[in-house]
Amino acid sequence: MKNLEQKLQEIRHDLHENPELSNEEYSTTGKLKNWLEEAGIHVLDTPLLRTGLVAQIGTGQAPIIAIRADIDALPIQEETGLSYSSQVAGKMHACGHDVHTAVILGAAYSLKEREEELSGTVRILFQPAEETGHGAKQIIESGGLEGVEAIFGLHNWPELAVGELGTRAGAITAGVDRFEITIKGTGAHAASPEKGTDSIVLASQIVLALQTISSRSISALESVVVSITRISGGNTWNVLPESVVLEGTVRTLNTSVQQEIPRRMDQILQGLAAAAGAEAQLHWYPGPPATINDSRWSEFMSVVAEEQGYRVLEIGPQMGGEDFSFYLQTIPGAFVMIGSGASYNLHHPKFAPDETLLLPAAEYFAALSVQALKELSK
Repeated sequence: MKNLEQKLQEIRHDLHENPELSNEEYSTTGKLKNWLEEAGIHVLDTPLLRTGLVAQIGTGQAPIIAIRADIDALPIQEETGLSYSSQVAGKMHACGHDVHTAVILGAAYSLKEREEELSGTVRILFQPAEETGHGAKQIIESGGLEGVEAIFGLHNWPELAVGELGTRAGAITAGVDRFEITIKGTGAHAASPEKGTDSIVLASQIVLALQTISSRSISALESVVVSITRISGGNTWNVLPESVVLEGTVRTLNTSVQQEIPRRMDQILQGLAAAAGAEAQLHWYPGPPATINDSRWSEFMSVVAEEQGYRVLEIGPQMGGEDFSFYLQTIPGAFVMIGSGASYNLHHPKFAPDETLLLPAAEYFAALSVQALKELSK
């Protein structure tokens, strides 16, 4: 395809100007379908998918590998000042999913031109709703992974320069869970706290006690973050409120530790609430587990990246989440961070990745697909 770099930039600008939130990516899906079909790339029939799509290139036979991009945006008002800034108030591609989509679409274009070289099939996944932590499940339930033997994905990474690629064997992103704690005491006048049960004091004790989970309940060799991110209680200065709500997140790299945290949290809540003569209830919202790279495919991705001119770095695990983890629970594969050299970090209203990463990343994922099929055909 002539001037692929320019085409990928135009596609990325279109996506960036017209962001759509999780499970609302109808226009984005329609555009992707048109772009793929214009290039002669077959889009599979996946009636269970309301948004997002699955395409296929190659023989249609085994071995089958998959490459994935996420397509949803965030509810953030853009402040980049770019000529192609979001045209939708309060919505922005502040995580670079427009970049990921353009990269994997570029890889699909390249693979289509090299289709005769393929010793098998490449499944192209354009996944909705990554930001909800559960969009990958929609692809799995749609049959998108049927017959797939290995899967590969990427995220742009502002902390790496363009031309750098980071990965590691084992956990590369964290498991992400959300929780909400409802505390019920007895309201009272602030001048007579002994006539009530102070939910504010109990909430304060709970906030501090929850920090002992990582320091005293879990091995120091494990990575655990427990963060309280919202406290809501009371509506005036001289009344002790009846109830307080706490909200937060837990990040872990080990699935068994992830499963242990809510049990330990509830123990702490019930003990402190009983001592105060109050009630506490834990509402737990499980998110994606840690993304665990298969050592074989992580090394394979690194080797191909070096052959494609990337400076490959072994990075530490990141405590952010990624629902690519659900794919890796199902089949082996690996995930990489590709340098985007942005001045502002992910989810910032001024986040602006360096889009010179587009063409090299697209060529990398095309080469990776070709070589992965050869590896599986041995």
